[in-house]
Amino acid sequence: MKEILDYCLNCKVKPCSIKGCPLQNDIPAIIQAVKRDDIKEAYKIVSQTSVLPGVCCRVCPHEKQCQGSCVRGIKGKPVSIDEVEAYVFDNAVKQNLSLKETWGIPEKKDKKVAVVGGGPAGLTCAAFLAKEGVQVTIYEKHKYLGGLLVHGIPEFRLPKATVQKTIQNIIDLGINVEYGKALGENLQLQDLEKQYDAIFLAVGANKSSKMGVDGENLEGVYGGNELLEKNQHPDYTDKKVAVVGGGNVAMDCARTIKRKSASEVYVIYRRAEEQMPAEKKEVTAAKKEGVKFLFQNNIVKILGDKKVEKVELIKTELVQKEGETRKVPVNIENSNYEMDIDYIVMALGGTVSDEVLSLPLERTKWGNIAVDARYQTSNKKIYAGGDLTGVIKGTVAWAAKSGRDVAKNIIEDFKKDI
Repeated sequence: MKEILDYCLNCKVKPCSIKGCPLQNDIPAIIQAVKRDDIKEAYKIVSQTSVLPGVCCRVCPHEKQCQGSCVRGIKGKPVSIDEVEAYVFDNAVKQNLSLKETWGIPEKKDKKVAVVGGGPAGLTCAAFLAKEGVQVTIYEKHKYLGGLLVHGIPEFRLPKATVQKTIQNIIDLGINVEYGKALGENLQLQDLEKQYDAIFLAVGANKSSKMGVDGENLEGVYGGNELLEKNQHPDYTDKKVAVVGGGNVAMDCARTIKRKSASEVYVIYRRAEEQMPAEKKEVTAAKKEGVKFLFQNNIVKILGDKKVEKVELIKTELVQKEGETRKVPVNIENSNYEMDIDYIVMALGGTVSDEVLSLPLERTKWGNIAVDARYQTSNKKIYAGGDLTGVIKGTVAWAAKSGRDVAKNIIEDFKKDI
């Protein structure tokens, strides 16, 4: 660890924090505190901006965020910020440091907020509201909090024990939790409006997107988000599986399925490897574990009688089109070919659930909940953030930032009412 700490230049402009970190954690200050062997101070600094340090250090795309903006990385290897953050959190746990003691929670005010959804955005919002003495209740459809931190990210990437310690630290701030409450089912928005001064919708967008190709409804075609969430996998033993997509969900699905004795696991991605949104370290890990990649390939149709038997693919070329910021994949005529496949997993991103779509709130043309610059919906008493709005970049840190920003905006609005 000393070598990593000494490697940091302690930049005054702090590009790793200001430019690279969505939460703008004061990374140089954290590193300097660790150099002084002052874990309590380091934890205090990170807690000013984040309540998920033990999570973000393990799942954030550091190469594209903080480490991607590190000055050291211009001519060499960037500072291993992820290792420093993990060191701080793990040692904070050993020293029994808590948010409650670090922040010093004030007496509860009479203002009440309902947070619908206990994932990264909801947990972060709830924590920063509680920090200001607001009475917060989280409504969660599952029997546990954490959302994708629990059911969306495999154990080999994010230990569940770390997630549970993180969540308990937040709940100990005095936050109430109602489990088994699903919006649009046994939880109605109009009832919450009557009970609370503000509502934050943070239910995510965990319904898997589809491609719209022939054969997509055959038996053996699964959604990646649902597979990870419900953990109800078919028997992959000695089977060939294709995972369609290029993000971290695709990597998590492919690596999980490979661990479940599939004979072959292919990741099909229509662009080039350097364009994959997945973290490089996740792609590298998948390759080492035996996952095969078919870059610049696109699915034409899925073939089979009642269940998946084959998939027809077509090769693509990348073309720069006017008005596009990056090259677009275009199918190469007459390059079609078929592969024997037993299962196909669609890991192409998530969409908003039908229950959310039925809410009496304005939506964008893509179907997400429409919000303004302050995350307020068409109903000014209701805020929305995270994947639900479609305006973030799909990482835990960006979701957490939206939750923190919503908490700040709600507090500001409460002060206007005084």
